[in-house]
Amino acid sequence: MEADVATLLVELIEKIGLLRRDMQHRGELERYEARVARIDQKLSALAERLSASDPELAKALRTAWQLPARSLAFRNADHQKKS
Repeated sequence: MEADVATLLVELIEKIGLLRRDMQHRGELERYEARVARIDQKLSALAERLSASDPELAKALRTAWQLPARSLAFRNADHQKKS
């Protein structure tokens, strides 16, 4: 996968993960639990498929979903190092 497409995909999953986390903190996640579970299932399948060809991308996707704030912090740190 092209690097810019992979970056966009990780950023998208990160944003969805942040939304899930915010919903959880507000107590709204239970209402959408089934939908979030399906997103989790599809994301896991995608990461599993990618792990054969690009294990780093698969790891980044899993981290972006499970720990979006951490993923964002690492991405920001990497960006600051490049600047």
